[in-house]
Amino acid sequence: MHATDPRHPYETLTPDVVQDALASLGLWGDGRLSALSSYENRVYQAALETPLDGHAQVVLKFYRPGRWSEAQILEEHAFAAELAAADVPVVAPLSIDGHTLHRHGGFLFSVSPRRGGRRPELEDFDVLEWTGRFLARLHAVGAARPFAQRPALDAASFGHEPRDWLLTHEAVAPEVRSAWRQTLDEALQIIESHPALRPVRASATDGGVALIRLHGDCHPGNILWTPEGEPGAGPHFVDLDDARTGPAVQDLWMLLSGERRQQTQQLGALLDGYEQMRDFDRRELALIEPLRTLRLVHYSAWIARRWDDPAFPINFPWFGGRDFWQGQVDMLVEQIEEMQKPPLVV
Repeated sequence: MHATDPRHPYETLTPDVVQDALASLGLWGDGRLSALSSYENRVYQAALETPLDGHAQVVLKFYRPGRWSEAQILEEHAFAAELAAADVPVVAPLSIDGHTLHRHGGFLFSVSPRRGGRRPELEDFDVLEWTGRFLARLHAVGAARPFAQRPALDAASFGHEPRDWLLTHEAVAPEVRSAWRQTLDEALQIIESHPALRPVRASATDGGVALIRLHGDCHPGNILWTPEGEPGAGPHFVDLDDARTGPAVQDLWMLLSGERRQQTQQLGALLDGYEQMRDFDRRELALIEPLRTLRLVHYSAWIARRWDDPAFPINFPWFGGRDFWQGQVDMLVEQIEEMQKPPLVV
């Protein structure tokens, strides 16, 4: 794959532009600025000369141009504010002069407090149970009302649309393109046998499974853990950039790893905590492998769409060749087999 635009929009986002963005809000950095790990957006940590609401360091997030509309970003911010108001530990954007979303240098950006923490030790069942409790609290807020602007996670948006984009842009290696499409189409037929993953309005329920506002991308990297005995001990959630409507299990399955027996034990610990705070519909367990399959397809298309961003060829050098796409075919075959097995029983 080759870049088609020699100049990516983020190339204009220099350290001076970041500092000027801070200054445009009446905030003054002391010169210390560091880039944080992020592929989809650009995120920077800045130290302030004068603390803002008690925060000596803040995090600036510059949204990728064209990804979300302003209304969709504001809806994410409103969701974060609802969660914070309900004492759900989430890092929400700060309101500055009554606004959480700002514009500078052609970019939309937000400013959030810096929160430290480490990756959660998910092999510890106590940590999983604790995380389950907080996810249940997040979902209780998410179930209170629907998103009006942000889309749903379903087979159309995470399966058909990325499939069609990859084929139209000839991103799949020609040697395996036919096999990839045939295997994916077979997988999508199985996925669409689950009514909850068919396209529906964000406010609807389908197949008896409730669809709620979710974190949407609740992998271990988006949970920061503060050890017991320290202020704010336990998990807190970051990066609601992928917040969507979908089944609650979407925010649980990415925390599972290992063989089926291990995943069953981990899921049991998560649900032990979750069900202390909120009921969980066991029918959603049948959606784990379909959701995993949709993420596989969506992830490939995500990298392909971003290939003109210089950060992507550097960080994903293995992407795009015949071996990569043959591996995708093999994984889809495995997923078809997994989707035909009985769901996990907890």
